Amino acid sequence: MRILKALVTTILAVALIYALNRSWGVVPALGSFISPFTGFWQNAEKPDQLQAQDLTIGGTQQPVEVLFDSLHIPHVFAQNDHDAYFAQGYLTARDRLWQMEFQTHAAAGRVAEIVGDRATELDRYNRRLGMGFAAEQSVKFMMEDSVTRESLEAYSAGVNAYINGLKPAQYPLEYKLLGYAPEPWTPLKCAYFLKYMSGVLALGADDVAMTNILAKYGPEVTNDLFPNYPRHEDPIIPPGTKWDFLPVYYIKSPQNPVPGKNGFALNWPRHDPAIGSNNWAVAATKSATGYPILANDPHLNLSLPSIWYLIQLHTPTLNVMGASMPGSPGIIGGFNQHIAWGETNVGSDVLDFYKIKFKDNTRREYWHDNKWKPVTRRIEVVKIKGKPDLIDTVLYTHHGPVMYEPGQKSFAKNFPVGYAVRWVAHDPANELKCFYLLNRAKNHADYREALTYYGAPAQNFVFADVNKDIAIAPNGRFPLKKKLQGKFLLDGTNPDDDWRAYIPADQNPHVKNPPRGFVSSANQSSTDPTYPYYLNWQFAPHERGSRINQRLTAMQHATADSIRNLQSDTYNIRAAELLPKLLSHVQSGSLSAAQKQALTTLQQWSYNQTTAELGPTIFVEWEKRFMDALWGDELPDSDSLPLRKPSADRTIRMLEEAPTARWFDDVRTPAKETVADIVTQSFRATVDTLTKRHGPQGTGWQWATTKATKISHLARLDALSALNVQVGGGATVVNAITSRTGPSWRLVVELGPMPTGYAAVPGGQSGNPGSHYYLNMLETWRRGQFTKLQYLTSPKAPGTYVRWKLN
Repeated sequence: MRILKALVTTILAVALIYALNRSWGVVPALGSFISPFTGFWQNAEKPDQLQAQDLTIGGTQQPVEVLFDSLHIPHVFAQNDHDAYFAQGYLTARDRLWQMEFQTHAAAGRVAEIVGDRATELDRYNRRLGMGFAAEQSVKFMMEDSVTRESLEAYSAGVNAYINGLKPAQYPLEYKLLGYAPEPWTPLKCAYFLKYMSGVLALGADDVAMTNILAKYGPEVTNDLFPNYPRHEDPIIPPGTKWDFLPVYYIKSPQNPVPGKNGFALNWPRHDPAIGSNNWAVAATKSATGYPILANDPHLNLSLPSIWYLIQLHTPTLNVMGASMPGSPGIIGGFNQHIAWGETNVGSDVLDFYKIKFKDNTRREYWHDNKWKPVTRRIEVVKIKGKPDLIDTVLYTHHGPVMYEPGQKSFAKNFPVGYAVRWVAHDPANELKCFYLLNRAKNHADYREALTYYGAPAQNFVFADVNKDIAIAPNGRFPLKKKLQGKFLLDGTNPDDDWRAYIPADQNPHVKNPPRGFVSSANQSSTDPTYPYYLNWQFAPHERGSRINQRLTAMQHATADSIRNLQSDTYNIRAAELLPKLLSHVQSGSLSAAQKQALTTLQQWSYNQTTAELGPTIFVEWEKRFMDALWGDELPDSDSLPLRKPSADRTIRMLEEAPTARWFDDVRTPAKETVADIVTQSFRATVDTLTKRHGPQGTGWQWATTKATKISHLARLDALSALNVQVGGGATVVNAITSRTGPSWRLVVELGPMPTGYAAVPGGQSGNPGSHYYLNMLETWRRGQFTKLQYLTSPKAPGTYVRWKLN
């Protein structure tokens, strides 16, 4: 009996060991993950674990000194540029390797080989969008320039030096969870990362929805409900700015295109309107320091590990500090001893769709400019964990890739078949050269020269320097198009609809030292209508930009503290404009006691979206329900027929000027509703919904609680995320923190003989959830506070640092 028990126990033990040390389909082997020798236990770090080291890793031309400060920010002192970028690659990989690789895998359409078939359609989508084609074009172009080639190769070598020194026990936690290993880094991966960011920031398009609206209602209604310039606007380039150039050429606006008799039923993943940013620079005349002060807070999806990696790079040619993006060499936004700069997204129209006419079912030729032209085929091999490879063929025209063909499954439901995508990111550009030059810039002329190299995604580059100049430029490659070309779907056979060139870089909008004493942007319209070129027919709503400009106009003797307070401003201009109009139409006599209580709360609200307020919870829900009630009957958005609603600006104008407009009647009911009916019904539904979700009005209705800001891990693992972060803000206020998006970092720089920088990050420097530095900056960011950055001029700087030497 004992022998039998021993035999059974042995068999079970062997079976368990076997089961835990092999993968089962998409489920990775768990043995190594839970092993005390190689598993997740090995990723735990103590706050004081980082110790002084003298590392011999190979790859540097001369010794490099690195000082880690108390925030775990590395300060790199190299004797040449190659070694600075090598060290940057090594240090970034040490803290962020999995993040770097996962984002480039996503851009390359390689997620399915990690997580299995559930990511297959996502991978096909990115490949069919032309991410691989675009990255290959760009890396070839960047490698032709000697300085960017050196930085890419050195950065890649540094990443690989770290990878080559790793043992499986030292792999970042996510590799162990998902059951795979790091692979060698190449300059192509850097290019993929840049295209990944273009995908995040430059894939917004409403062409499909607008074409559906045009087909349904015709040009008069479409132009009325969706005007090409908002009534309320405070553009980035101050109105009245004179353009110091003659346009290359000017093409009169085309007549509105007439869609086919069957209309369109298409779908396109829309850009998240909450992804934007703020930046500004205050002139020396408005500053208490006598020098300009610059601020930047780019709004992106809030994620962990943090999007940005803070670092200082010091060589004989530069001393720059700021935020880098894991996967790309250099500093993207920050300052040196001469200048400071930062970016916000422009939101220009750089994505168009072209209907392709194929010659026959072989799809080897397409009709364009009265002739048949050859189609190019690109073979994409999608590897899928646990399944055979998927061989996908993508058709390319001169416009770009044809996303989907008849009979193919679309990643986005009802995505158009037979349409080519023309996207600015398909064209090679050298964005790294722009940042290489900005990192070393000394004055406004250097800044302007650097911007000529920038392609996509188009950014509003704000600038300030020690010469007391300030400037801002909506900058990137803007297609030279006819007015409104791309507001609707385009005819791929007609050469008049083609992109023919880009607006000359020196004719991109720009202003230097405006009389008002500041420059700013918040993703609103780039210019007033006098700018001679078409950039887009729509931009972000005006509210954030208007609020920033109000505050900056009134601000005198500005300090870093007053700038910080503005970054944390939660006043909701939209609520101040819209709410009184809604309240004036509420039929209060028909409300329940709970609804009357909520009405009183709104009437007493000061329009600030702070953490404990109840007003923003009620208003944000009411605005959504009111817009749905007003527009949802005649402009219903569905998978089979995507449409969009008019803007808040247009809706407010209708409330003011046309309260009896036909749109207030709900055509789905036999009664004829009035504006008061729609307002009151939507308010009742708002209060009833909030009561059902959160109970009777009380602390459960507080804004931070109902907003429930979540900073998600990139792999959507709640255990590695920051949940229900108690913070104010909102999509249309300066402190633009929503439930999933917000300031991905905040920067303030006081220029002067020695610049002083301040920063906050919603996370930390480390990508390791077991590290003290994974979330150590979150509380500072949540409170709207700053940490002073240690901008060093020598590796011998006094202070408490952990010192490394890389050989």
